[in-house]
Amino acid sequence: MTSFEEMNLNKAMMNALKDLNITTPTLIQERSYPVIASGKDILGIAQTGTGKTFAYLIPLIKLWKFSKERHAQILIIVPTRELVAQVVDMSNKLSAYMNIITLGVHGGANLNTQAMELLQGADILVGTPGRILDLAYHGTLQMKHIKKLVIDEVDEMLDQGFRPQLKAILDLMKDKKQNIMFSATMTDDVLEIIEEFFQFPEFVEAAPTGTPLANIEQYYYEVYNFNTKVNLLSKLLLENKDMTKVVIFTASKAFADLVYKKLEPELGEKISVIHSNKSQNQRFAVVNDFQDNKLPFLVATDIIARGIDISQVSHVINFDIPDEPEDYLHRIGRTGRANKSGISISFVSEREKEYLEEIVNLMQIHPEKIDFPSDVTVNPDMIMEELPVIKMKNQLAKIPIILPTQSAFKGKTRNVPPPKKKELPKKKIRKK
Repeated sequence: MTSFEEMNLNKAMMNALKDLNITTPTLIQERSYPVIASGKDILGIAQTGTGKTFAYLIPLIKLWKFSKERHAQILIIVPTRELVAQVVDMSNKLSAYMNIITLGVHGGANLNTQAMELLQGADILVGTPGRILDLAYHGTLQMKHIKKLVIDEVDEMLDQGFRPQLKAILDLMKDKKQNIMFSATMTDDVLEIIEEFFQFPEFVEAAPTGTPLANIEQYYYEVYNFNTKVNLLSKLLLENKDMTKVVIFTASKAFADLVYKKLEPELGEKISVIHSNKSQNQRFAVVNDFQDNKLPFLVATDIIARGIDISQVSHVINFDIPDEPEDYLHRIGRTGRANKSGISISFVSEREKEYLEEIVNLMQIHPEKIDFPSDVTVNPDMIMEELPVIKMKNQLAKIPIILPTQSAFKGKTRNVPPPKKKELPKKKIRKK
């Protein structure tokens, strides 16, 4: 199958794809379509950036049938509110010429407001696990009407601790439904969910787990420490004109804020930062500005490494190397999307070399090393997080045993006479 025409899509969907300038299905879309269209349970494994969202939306929207019922027939569960917004947007675009209502729900917004919107009617409901469960317990979401369940980025949800919510949702649903699950990696936790709730699922794999996109060039610098990384990053962003749309990944929210704080005086409104401590409105605004090319540089944590489809990212810079090799693949998958080329650059300190080795073992590809620029200042000053932790021996002093006749104060004794022995009365012996 090499075109959407061979999928026998209706005219409305073909017009929508034409508006999106999408002419050829990706490998995961091609392999998933016949399985989902047949009604079978499916687990799709594919790298991030390969079109997984359309892999389930295209067959589901094609199979959708109008119903007078106001209850949602399709439920799509995703790990983050950003991904909720993205899936809703993609569903609306794909069904632009159809009478399909897609509603997104997530935490951080008023539950009653979302419940009222759901009561007004929806065909496709997209939400995060916690909010879906809230609406189900609230009584607004009627699980018995769900005919198609999609769990997207399931490995990420399990990593984030959503296992109890997912199991609770699945327990509330009837068995007679189609289960569709997509994941970037195959883990034991994913298999456990499959074995417990799926009925003879078909496995569809677009590429082996750990395989990076072939159109992403990977490079790395050996960099002394945090402050030197900042100096190198500043040079690259200011002087490399090819860096038109760059995501800079850091290991933590504190590091993201610190990198932004150090670069903002030089880059001004060209750079911003996003992580989970930012408000919902701030996060949406920043992602939208970055998507619309109003913002060329974005400092982020792994919150947007999964699922968020930002087009035309020229470079991904790993300011810190992630300690989980799979996270590296999700990060660099922000570039090189939709069969376009991309570049990944990593800054590797001495202590991060072992993380790089784990990544290489997973990918079976070694990024190319670039010599450290001679005109970049090596700053020997370490930030607090880089300083070695000095472990002190916890030696407890011996506590002297204080006898009852001694005082707790040295050199002083209490003149307490020893207790007198109590004599027992003598038994009288009667003479016979």
